[in-house]
Amino acid sequence: MISGIVKNGRATVNIIFRLPNQPDFTIEFVIDTGFTEFLSLPPVAVSLLGFPFVYDMYANLADNSNVILPVHQANIIWNGEEREVNVLATGRLPLLGTAVLDEHELVIQFIEGGLVTIDEL
Repeated sequence: MISGIVKNGRATVNIIFRLPNQPDFTIEFVIDTGFTEFLSLPPVAVSLLGFPFVYDMYANLADNSNVILPVHQANIIWNGEEREVNVLATGRLPLLGTAVLDEHELVIQFIEGGLVTIDEL
């Protein structure tokens, strides 16, 4: 089980990242159920962490504009196991999308400090 809390009205969880020859570290992500990809991080963070570039992806945004977003690859620890995921270099907040939640149950107690749990189905 992965757990987090509701902060400032947003469901958050900490994701553990693994880089070669570096200690593991965590980044707090906001769960965005309207985001269908894996993770997004600000471009500066992706560059600083040195995640390898994979490809450019066309995306249609909520305002119906189309953009090209660079997709990078990262290794995270998810439910105790290392997992390779795509990371979009975009936005200002770290976002966790529904692709990571595939085959999981998400429960959110929508109250400040409420519990967020993600369990495998």
